[in-house]
Amino acid sequence: MKLLNNGNSKTKKGEKLGYITYGMHLSPADKSGYNVCPNASYGCKAACLDTAGRGIMRNVQEARVNKTLFFFKDRQGFLDQLWKETASSIKSAIRKSMIPCFRLNLTSDLPFHKIKNNGQTIMDAFPDFQFYDYTPDPVRMSEFLAGELPSNYHLTFSRKEDNQSLCDSIMASGGNLAVVFRDSLPKIWKGKKVIDGDDTDLRFLDPKNVIVGLVEKGLAKKDETGFVISA
Repeated sequence: MKLLNNGNSKTKKGEKLGYITYGMHLSPADKSGYNVCPNASYGCKAACLDTAGRGIMRNVQEARVNKTLFFFKDRQGFLDQLWKETASSIKSAIRKSMIPCFRLNLTSDLPFHKIKNNGQTIMDAFPDFQFYDYTPDPVRMSEFLAGELPSNYHLTFSRKEDNQSLCDSIMASGGNLAVVFRDSLPKIWKGKKVIDGDDTDLRFLDPKNVIVGLVEKGLAKKDETGFVISA
């Protein structure tokens, strides 16, 4: 059972810029019986891209559950394998003359910047390579903006239907905010420039203090919670 993949249709868009993103899909929220999204809202659970594309397939769902159970039931084995696959992915990308980068929370929000294996986090173990995530975790995002996280770990804060005041604070502090819009993207939202977050997934290349606009997809098209914004 592999933990990392580079087959996500969104992350593969970065290849035109010379990057390969290796990501990890766990079973989101508490679908596996273990909660990997402690800050999830009703809206983001309902709109989750877990079932987008190949995610709808039963074997894919089972694999994500199994990886999640692996993390919680055999943490050391999971981390050893993640370290090994990360090293292998770096070698593979370099052989292709590409730049490897890593998004470990494609469908989860675990604090990998705190989880250690042999005394090091994965960002510490691979300091020359970029890691990045979207997160609705206000504490982690505040630490990122304060320069308290590893320098090779980039975060974009995720807007939900229940955290607008936090979003305002994050933007006032210079952070980037991911917002899901209905049908199309506005040029400006709440006084901030909106960039197209669907063009690539390489959030660490974004300018600072912008809105990362994402057009609703999959189950998000049926959202009525306010998670999706009608601009």
